[in-house]
Amino acid sequence: MKLEINDNRKIFAIQEEFHKEFPYLKLEFYSKPHSKGGAHSQESIVESSKLIGDCRTIHETGEMTITPQLSVGELEQRFRDVYGLSVEVFRKSGKVWLETIDTDNWSLQKQNDEGQELNKTHIL
Repeated sequence: MKLEINDNRKIFAIQEEFHKEFPYLKLEFYSKPHSKGGAHSQESIVESSKLIGDCRTIHETGEMTITPQLSVGELEQRFRDVYGLSVEVFRKSGKVWLETIDTDNWSLQKQNDEGQELNKTHIL
């Protein structure tokens, strides 16, 4: 998948495109990065109605290619390094979304598959 990144796009548009590709994952955007191995604070979540340009430090326009083999950590690093965006991937587990801090080395596909599996067990 390819995500168009520019200052005039709304956060929710990027979140929706990502979620269509990986239905058991979601992207949250933050006003500042978290510490290495740490979690973001809830207070720093950027509202999805905001423009990308409102929450980034590098105003580079471009297209980000995201493959299922890309690790969560690589994806988050790419958003940070290329576009100045602080993002975190969450995985669905029943009715809650879990931050993937401990499994950032997993591929997006593995994360999504794990989310799908966890949701099967919650349905039963």
